Amino acid sequence: MPAILGRKLGMTSVYDDKGRQVPVTVIEAGPCQVLQVKNPRDDGYSAVQLGFAEKPERLTTKPLAGHFKKAGATPKRFVREWRTEDVSQYQPGQAVTVAAFEGVALVDVIGVTKGRGFAGVMKRHRFCGQPASHGTERKHRSSGSIGEGAGLPGRAVRLGKRMAGHMGNERRTAERIRVFKIDAEANLLVVRGSVPGPNGSYVMVRNARKVGPAGK
Repeated sequence: MPAILGRKLGMTSVYDDKGRQVPVTVIEAGPCQVLQVKNPRDDGYSAVQLGFAEKPERLTTKPLAGHFKKAGATPKRFVREWRTEDVSQYQPGQAVTVAAFEGVALVDVIGVTKGRGFAGVMKRHRFCGQPASHGTERKHRSSGSIGEGAGLPGRAVRLGKRMAGHMGNERRTAERIRVFKIDAEANLLVVRGSVPGPNGSYVMVRNARKVGPAGK
């Protein structure tokens, strides 16, 4: 595949072999357990379901507890599946570690961005706001007029209009991130740059899908 589930631990900086300081993100990648192997005959498509992070059985619903028990695995907090054409090398209960990424130069990291709650247009869309001069009263961070004129009768606001609203807490993929270091003994994957989500959030790591020259 290769693919693995993990947890974002945080960012730091290290030095490469040329003495340059490099910003990196440390990810606790695995170990994961294979919970289910899907095939076109039984499920209509090929996929591998992975589970990461132990969870007490008392916090697991009975259907999920049976699902984990069938795979010979313990209850997991984070469960995701990956579509792949070749599932012959996976079996339920099998362990997947970060060692699978040995020799991989670029990866995609999928996570959920930090939630910012309800945000105004200045924070959400980087609007400049209203003039801070004489005549503007208690409307400095407002978006201003949002309606249309006579050109579009019957539609007061265009679809997709940039306005205040919920910001963050969205699934994002950081593509083609260079693998800086792999520590198989500590289950750590160190990648160059930042990845989506706050520290402690769950992420999915896969081999980069887009081809091309490697990054810096």
